[in-house]
Amino acid sequence: MKTNIKKYRLELNLTQEDLAKLVDVTRQTIIALEQGKYNPSLILAYRITKALQKQCIEEVFDLENL
Repeated sequence: MKTNIKKYRLELNLTQEDLAKLVDVTRQTIIALEQGKYNPSLILAYRITKALQKQCIEEVFDLENL
């Protein structure tokens, strides 16, 4: 799945480790998400969206091209 996690993370000056701590996952999970190698649960997608200060999951995750 394509995501905008890296783009929004960098806009907020967050490291992968910072984001991982905010959403209670490992840095490796954030890496896999940014590389499109892992599809998150709905709960994790919601946590990431809120941590990146976005309103809609669709802003962060490309749900059209699954």
